[in-house]
Amino acid sequence: MSHEQHRLDLITQADWLGIAGLALGLGGLTIVLEEGERELWFESVLIRELACVSFIGFVLLFAGQIYAARPVIRLRLLLRRQFGSVIIMSMVVSMVSYGTAYAIPQFLAGVASYNALQSGVIVMLSGVPIILMMPITPLMIRILDIRVAVGAGMLLLAGSAFLETDISPLSAGSAFGLSQILRGIGTTFTGLFLNQAAIRSVTREHAADAAGVYNAARNLGGSLALAAIAILQDRREWLHSRRIEETLSANSPLVQSWLGAQGGFLTEPNAALSMLENIIRIQAMTMTYADLFWLLTVTIMLVTPLVLILQPLQTADTPIRE
Repeated sequence: MSHEQHRLDLITQADWLGIAGLALGLGGLTIVLEEGERELWFESVLIRELACVSFIGFVLLFAGQIYAARPVIRLRLLLRRQFGSVIIMSMVVSMVSYGTAYAIPQFLAGVASYNALQSGVIVMLSGVPIILMMPITPLMIRILDIRVAVGAGMLLLAGSAFLETDISPLSAGSAFGLSQILRGIGTTFTGLFLNQAAIRSVTREHAADAAGVYNAARNLGGSLALAAIAILQDRREWLHSRRIEETLSANSPLVQSWLGAQGGFLTEPNAALSMLENIIRIQAMTMTYADLFWLLTVTIMLVTPLVLILQPLQTADTPIRE
């Protein structure tokens, strides 16, 4: 890039409304989404205040879109059909990536009694295909149709999440090996080609704005996934626990027989009941995570048809990098 002199006079022309709005809006929304369930949502003064801050921030951001000569981030780009489709798909891909990276260690720790290192090794498996495919990414961009590549990546991500719906209380890290490998391949295809599609779907002068919106959408998708998982995890686990308990009447001969058999081997008087409670908890937790993986599968399948809107990349162009 050619050297340019400082233009301090442009400071007064900057989109200060948009800059402040972006920081307040996204910052507040991220904290609300990630901490809302822990803080009991709007029962918390902190969450209410941050929600107001986020609302004010987005108002300032939209005001900057109207009044600034050069907005800090051009949200009008979202009105373009291809770019808007790319943003939606990138958000969902981030939801799957962040969601599974959060859910799998939680499941392994709660059900299989894995420690952080053991869970991390399983999650790390998805990075192996990414590393192996990295040297051939320029070739892939030149020879693969973007619709085929993104569509294949989305289907691989959906398939990887669907494989994980078959978990049981006996599942361990090996149950996630194949799904993590498929997820790594799918993430490579979607991340690589959606990034190129986002930048090339706008004019070269707006490429930086497109990259900014694309990265913001990915971060927002991750926050939405963590918030949704936190909500569903508590509520579905409670629901499954109650449903299981409804089938286990205290007067049931089967329950009484099991408690009597266990009580013969245990010294504590309530140890058998505690053991039964733990079995119910593990069963409910397993069904909850199966529900989460199923929901991720459905979500990514719903947006997969958007690949038909994408236009082929110009093979003669050199891939633009952020």
